[in-house]
Amino acid sequence: MHTCPMFDWEAAWHTALYGPGGFFARGEKPFSHFRTSVLVGTELAEALLELLSRVDAALGFPPVVDFVDVGAGGGELAGAVRALASGPLAERLRVTAVELGPPVDLPGVRWTTEIPGCTGLLVGHEWLDSIPCPVVTGPSDDPWITRWWPSLRAGEQAEVGAPRDAAWAAAVSSVRGAALAIDYGHLVSSRRFTLTGYRDGRQVPPVFDGSCDITAHVALDACAAAAGGDSVLVSQRDALRALGLSGDVAGSGWDWLESAARAGRIAELRDPAGLGSFGWLLHGCGVAVADLLPPLPPWSPIPASVLLP
Repeated sequence: MHTCPMFDWEAAWHTALYGPGGFFARGEKPFSHFRTSVLVGTELAEALLELLSRVDAALGFPPVVDFVDVGAGGGELAGAVRALASGPLAERLRVTAVELGPPVDLPGVRWTTEIPGCTGLLVGHEWLDSIPCPVVTGPSDDPWITRWWPSLRAGEQAEVGAPRDAAWAAAVSSVRGAALAIDYGHLVSSRRFTLTGYRDGRQVPPVFDGSCDITAHVALDACAAAAGGDSVLVSQRDALRALGLSGDVAGSGWDWLESAARAGRIAELRDPAGLGSFGWLLHGCGVAVADLLPPLPPWSPIPASVLLP
């Protein structure tokens, strides 16, 4: 990695991902390089549809209800939500995928590069981790570091999460209903430098030539404070159970086999040493978070010894 003090990490990171010839700008999709919850199966979309139905009810069933997928990648989540929706909700549902890279032709999904106004549920699934940040070497007088990374020591590096905070606050401000960020990250009590790259399913050094995805853990507590309002930060493991994904196996014969396969996918989504450790930052925007999720334990990030894509 380039360590010159004058190196503009944020600009180089942005160019490597979104500039001419950048990793995502040229059409690379996450499924080719790392496994995410949306690639496990349709179960995450099922859970988010349940959450959307609760938002819909809390809003009083508006004529049009939105599902906005920010950082949509290949559109797997947006497409699954559109395909799985049924009943009166499906008739009023408008699904939007927000992505800077080339769009994918999916039935019933509209694509845009700008976050639209949303009456319903906005989801940033592994979006914030791809927003480029400045990198500083401690000690630093950067105000974000002073507040959110007080443990930074001389010689250590840190990602300054202010651009993620601003992006999330802006996204939440566009919503009437609820906004949900799903990501891996850390808290002020457990910060560590996590900038890394991914290519073809492998973790690689984060080079800024457009050859790999570049990502870093998200300071979800800082994002929550930046957006303000009524919010809760819980684990994916707990949130999925609260939305009806328990992974129980039932039936016999083929039904049992299908149930067991589904249980395996849910177990992967809820694995406390893997995807289940992701944080769910849920903001109520004109509706109460308590009407959407029951009380759940606060989120505890995955241990520092384990890094996720």
